[in-house]
Amino acid sequence: MSSSATFSDKWRREEREERERLRQLEGRLDSLQSRRRALLDQVRALSSKQRELYSRGQGPQSEAERLYQESGELGRHLAGLRRSCEAARAKLEEAVIRRRELVLTFDRGERLNPDQVRREMAELELRQQTRALPIDEENALIARLRQMAKDLQQFEARKEAAAEHELQRRTADAAIVAARAEVDRIVKEMEVARTERDKRRVEIPAKLEAAGNVVAEMRVAGRTRAELMPEVDSLGREIAEVEREGRELLARYRQRQEIAREIMAEYARPLSPPPPDGPATVEGSPVEEPVKRGRTDPPP
Repeated sequence: MSSSATFSDKWRREEREERERLRQLEGRLDSLQSRRRALLDQVRALSSKQRELYSRGQGPQSEAERLYQESGELGRHLAGLRRSCEAARAKLEEAVIRRRELVLTFDRGERLNPDQVRREMAELELRQQTRALPIDEENALIARLRQMAKDLQQFEARKEAAAEHELQRRTADAAIVAARAEVDRIVKEMEVARTERDKRRVEIPAKLEAAGNVVAEMRVAGRTRAELMPEVDSLGREIAEVEREGRELLARYRQRQEIAREIMAEYARPLSPPPPDGPATVEGSPVEEPVKRGRTDPPP
């Protein structure tokens, strides 16, 4: 067997082995890339889920912050209402005391209601005239009528002063009514504010729980994503190793093809014509020329 045949078989065998190895690498590369794409899809899905959960969690979190702020404002408003209520109650007590002190400064006759005194006198006179009373009871009734007549007479004598005192009394009564109304208004407003504050305090834990649940889901997705990333990186390194080996095989294959093209070009190059003054010898024949050039066998 010639050396050219030996090298040709060797090259063909190496080429077959490299092609087979390239097919194996290509299949392995496809498998690795498919697995990596699947993992990357899972990672992207988890990232999208985290973004969605973050957006969804902003609602309850913002609601909880708003409710907490409103609860604080209502608490401060309620504290102000308590101070106002205490001041209004103090004002009411002061108005009641002022009225009592004012009434005590009036004479007894001024403290009487003239219309009421006249009605009582008429009732007593009617009783005296229509009934037969014992002497003691009739004397007491007469004494009572005389005292009432005297009080009424004194009241009429001091009518102007009594009118002024009556005006003061009514003013004091109006002040009491206004102060009591202010207390009632503040108390009602306090009840409304307390109800709204308590309502928000009840809603805040529910909103925080909802936001916490979303955060917990985000953490689970983050842990799952973190567990996938080492596998993705490992597959990436394996893919890079396979691609490096494939590039080396392709480089050797192309180098061999280039050498083969050079040999074929050398074989295909035309020979120089024989000299005109002599016959063609064996040494100048087309068969012998490549041997002289040393191009018959492929390079090792």
